[in-house]
Amino acid sequence: MNSTDTTLGTAGGDTDRRRWFALAIVMTAAFMDLVDVTIVNIAIPSIQRESGATFGQIQWITAGYALAFAAGLITGGRLGDIHGRKRIFLVGIGGFTVASALCGLAVNPEMLVASRFLQGGMAALMVPQVLSIVHATLPAHERGKVFGLFGAVVGLGAVSGPLLGALLTEWNLFGWEWRSIFLINLPVGVAGLILGSRFISESKAPRALKLDLVGVALVTLGLLMLLYPLIRGRELDWPVWGYVSMAGSLVVLAALVAYERRKAARDGSPLVELSLFKVKSFAAGIAVQTVFGVALGVFFLVWTLYMQFGLGWSPLKAGLTGVPFSIAVSVAAGMSVQKLVPRFGRKVLQAGALVMAAGVLLYIWEAGAYGLDIAPWQMALPLVVMGVGMGLIVAPLTDAILSEVPREHAGSASGLINTVQQMGNALGLGLVSVVFFGTISDHLRPEQIGPAFADAFQNALGYVAAVLGAIFLLMFALPKRPAQHVEGEQVPVGEKEPALVS
Repeated sequence: MNSTDTTLGTAGGDTDRRRWFALAIVMTAAFMDLVDVTIVNIAIPSIQRESGATFGQIQWITAGYALAFAAGLITGGRLGDIHGRKRIFLVGIGGFTVASALCGLAVNPEMLVASRFLQGGMAALMVPQVLSIVHATLPAHERGKVFGLFGAVVGLGAVSGPLLGALLTEWNLFGWEWRSIFLINLPVGVAGLILGSRFISESKAPRALKLDLVGVALVTLGLLMLLYPLIRGRELDWPVWGYVSMAGSLVVLAALVAYERRKAARDGSPLVELSLFKVKSFAAGIAVQTVFGVALGVFFLVWTLYMQFGLGWSPLKAGLTGVPFSIAVSVAAGMSVQKLVPRFGRKVLQAGALVMAAGVLLYIWEAGAYGLDIAPWQMALPLVVMGVGMGLIVAPLTDAILSEVPREHAGSASGLINTVQQMGNALGLGLVSVVFFGTISDHLRPEQIGPAFADAFQNALGYVAAVLGAIFLLMFALPKRPAQHVEGEQVPVGEKEPALVS
């Protein structure tokens, strides 16, 4: 292995312990980001009540983070390749901690919105380094179990965010109310900064790269033109300029592809490494990841709205309801990579899509059968089924996407993975306006709110089930079996077609 590409050291003795400490640190940072994506939703009523935020400002408190995160992820991954993954990771986690403090200390909604944008931007520096550090340095035979752990962290973070947010809001620590959901990041961030400085060793791409500033501008502009109208569309009654902007984003992204192709031919240092898409596993996995993000974006938002506004549950009751889902995702994610994928290959991911769809359909049936009297324990079965399905997908999908990627492009590939997932989530959030709010009247009497939200929830889940069916079909483009990992440097993309069993 190239000495410049060693982050956590080689196995054995004290060095081995140091690298597993480092892995724990980067996984904790990933968990902190995942929690922060979902923790705000559960505290929205408290934020609105205490800060006096308008509905539009509340939208930006949640969407500003995702927007800044998606727009900066590819750049964050490339900066790690150029300037060192440890250095950029520490800048990111330090900035994320400062932004969390600013969110918690916000004196008005405008400051909170601006701080959430900053927080998302810092997460875009921090998060791509997590998978880069794992992929660029661990031997192939160890990466599988680490990706399994990462999948478990994803599942745990996705659902523990609402639960943690509910607990912190209801406990009202020191009279902070909703502010504690941001201030809780401070001790975690400071510890990560100190321990990361000590235990993570530096790594960079094996050859010198330059930051592609034109590429940064084009990808940021293209994503903003696509995501901004989706997030604000319903609030503004879907204006014509929104459709023009979304159509224009495709033109900008096409220009990005053309420019990156010329950039790669000229100096070999593009922002988006288009040659990665020549690898079948990467291209197919990216498509699956995008569509999967749409399904998750729709489900998690409408689920929260259904429980808190439709059923009238407290934040804590709603948060606790998600515990079976979280446990199921974590257990299934660990099993899928370690035991199931090596034996059954692609069929495990496809089974995950079908199992998750079955859980969604079961949830639709229960919501209709029990109506507004449905209890958390009755939701446990469909949530466990959905959690198992999601767990079978998240961990092996990450490994499938990155397994054939050259080490020198680990940061760029990691940024792309996270970017398309966030794009998918944003698309899902935009679709909520159609599949959920589109079925709810703007003028409801108090007694009509519960039934209207319950009907809208079932309608939205029907779309989620359809998207999962599409994911099942897309997965036929993945290799039937995981590629055989070989020790040493990977074959650069474009020099030789990776050996894929299909």
